[in-house]
Amino acid sequence: MTTSRAPGSGSRIVRLPLPSSFGRSSAPRSSPGGLDHPRNGEHAGRGLDAAVVDCAVYVQGKRIGGHLDLAQARERARAGDGFIWIGLHQPDAPALQAVAEELGLHPLAVEDAVHAHQRPKLETYGDSLLFVVLKTVRYVDHEEVIETGELMVFMGPDYIVSVRHGQGGDLVGVRDDLEARPELLATGPAAVLYAVVDRVVDGYAPAAAAVEEDVDEIEDQVFGSSRAQPTERIYKLKREVMVFRRAVEPLGAATGALAGGQVRCLDPSTAEYFRDVHDHVLRATDVVSGMDELLDSVLSSNLAQVSMRQNEDMRKISAWVAIAAVSTLIAGIYGMNFAHMPELSWEYGYPYALLLMACSSVALYTGFRRNDWL
Repeated sequence: MTTSRAPGSGSRIVRLPLPSSFGRSSAPRSSPGGLDHPRNGEHAGRGLDAAVVDCAVYVQGKRIGGHLDLAQARERARAGDGFIWIGLHQPDAPALQAVAEELGLHPLAVEDAVHAHQRPKLETYGDSLLFVVLKTVRYVDHEEVIETGELMVFMGPDYIVSVRHGQGGDLVGVRDDLEARPELLATGPAAVLYAVVDRVVDGYAPAAAAVEEDVDEIEDQVFGSSRAQPTERIYKLKREVMVFRRAVEPLGAATGALAGGQVRCLDPSTAEYFRDVHDHVLRATDVVSGMDELLDSVLSSNLAQVSMRQNEDMRKISAWVAIAAVSTLIAGIYGMNFAHMPELSWEYGYPYALLLMACSSVALYTGFRRNDWL
């Protein structure tokens, strides 16, 4: 059971049940607060019990007390001078509001987390509250589609809340990896924020590499000997690259602020970690922007080649028409019904006409071949 204030109920206490797997020795965790996949049968809209994936207290870099409900975690964090890390997966409004009232989350940020579909950003509220929106990215190669998800992180002096929407990106194991580094975790919620942002950004590299492979394939199609028309594939891939670009580019400003010490609520010792993340974001942005520009060039080249091939086809057709026209002209002349035509009574007139047609056609064909018309 978890204890929290219900939305709009003032100080009234509402008991909300938590999942039965909230014992540390029961169902294993696979990722940090809300970053792993939900358990079987859990979906949004079933309340806080379905939305909470993990809730724990960390004191001096160590997890205290296993899995806890929110009220217990709050008490232990205050008693031990630690912080809470709670993860949510696709919470509905009442579930997130219960957490917001317990921890004092800003209502505007809570509204963004409920509705999702936000662009990557970083917002600060006062001197101690931080809200970060991230886009996770996964490339489905056989469909050539970019799948994106959203990850919102609320950070305060003694808590961090991660809210995940969608399935894009592989974020499994972040919590376990961070718990294996107690010296980093001891710096507080900022260490969790770094680990989450770093994992999201690391997911951009394999997606970008997969997209680059498809771009290379398209280049080979366009500039190779094949007469296939990849125009539709180019346009589709360019659209997916635009989705990728919208997920990566805005994040540069957010990680730049984190790396530059512009966020006062962060521990200064974590700045060097965020600088590394910011560098990765900039590199991913350059790669995605380069692919977008390359696809523009490939699309233009493909359209130019289509036009050239059409011109070549028309030139070949015109050449064959010209060859046929000469023979038709000769046959038309000798087919006129005039009484006084010298060749009509000539014994070799008919073979002569056929030979003239053949010689004219061969001469034209040879000339067109020399000029690459055929």
